[in-house]
Amino acid sequence: MTETRASGPLTGVRVLELAGIGPGPFAAMLLADLGADVVRVDRPGGPGLGVDPAYDITNRNKRSVLVDLKSPDGPPAVLDLAGRADILLEGYRPGVAERLGVGPDAALARNPALVYGRMTGWGQQGPLAHAAGHDIGYIAVTGALGMTGPADGPPYPAANLLGDYAGGSLYLVVGVLAALQHARATGTGQVVDAAIVDGTAHLTAMIHAMLAAGGWQDRRGANLLDGGVPFYGTYETADGGHMAVGALEPRFYAEFARLLGLEDAQAAARADAGRWEELRAAVAARFRQHTRAEWTEIFEGTDACVAPVLSLREAPRHPHLAARGTFAEHAGITQPAPAPRFSATPGSLRRPPARPGAHTAEVARDWDVPGLGEHALEETEPQKGSPNR
Repeated sequence: MTETRASGPLTGVRVLELAGIGPGPFAAMLLADLGADVVRVDRPGGPGLGVDPAYDITNRNKRSVLVDLKSPDGPPAVLDLAGRADILLEGYRPGVAERLGVGPDAALARNPALVYGRMTGWGQQGPLAHAAGHDIGYIAVTGALGMTGPADGPPYPAANLLGDYAGGSLYLVVGVLAALQHARATGTGQVVDAAIVDGTAHLTAMIHAMLAAGGWQDRRGANLLDGGVPFYGTYETADGGHMAVGALEPRFYAEFARLLGLEDAQAAARADAGRWEELRAAVAARFRQHTRAEWTEIFEGTDACVAPVLSLREAPRHPHLAARGTFAEHAGITQPAPAPRFSATPGSLRRPPARPGAHTAEVARDWDVPGLGEHALEETEPQKGSPNR
């Protein structure tokens, strides 16, 4: 039997999520992992990604009701739920929630202490506020994408981790929890405008400091942390794998050079930027002499700051991650475990991914919204295509 009892520091917090894709569901998952009671309002036809809901782990630890916001009875049902919630999350383009009748004014009129979190790429104001977009475009204009990739090649995105999830979801979660603290102290809710462009730009704060101080060049592959130095980057091994090297500090570099087997003259090139290409070539040549597994064994347990580059399927089997339980098996799916960790109120995996509309009766009872069942719809097949956000 699946454990459904809430645990975590957010136990007792009610979150209403208006279904979307990308950063909104991930933010709601994080709140649910930490114990919040997250109810996802799914729409007929699904979110448009064509993903089997049984495998969508961003909907784990949640419950789902199915409501058609375009029907006359849909918005009142959602506002009834908002009246019982502490936090509401939505990821529509600016103005869409208002047109549907579930915007901030309507929701806060029903519940003045509500925290209304809005997740968008461009934000609620500005020339691009109503334009469509995705992670790659948001991080492009902030300068973050321009820092990735080799000096002699194009920038490349790290999936949608940097914009959608780091610059988007995590800032939305910080924002709504800060606003919840204020609401509980004052009884007054508010709107949290979490824009991926804002969060991603904020993530580059240290780089901007280095740029202002003259310690960062405004181009790829020319800096300490972007592969510009031969002792911070990735190298191919004899079997086509890769090792990641982060031997920045002199004492770590000394250990790295020793274990790699660099000659004294080669190792000394670290102190002379004019010899870095020579050093890079020597390091690359050494790594090509052994397999990834062999190098992993050589560097294991040392302070050389070298690690194997693992695939998504390999990562859960890494000895350190396995010992910590960084990944977990739940409902037949290997997935990242809740993070961060709490000594007194640990998060947990309680429910498998919520199937659209599966918990209408439960939520109607638990949130004391008896009319919800009258507005719920039967689950329909997910539609193909990609919605705007």
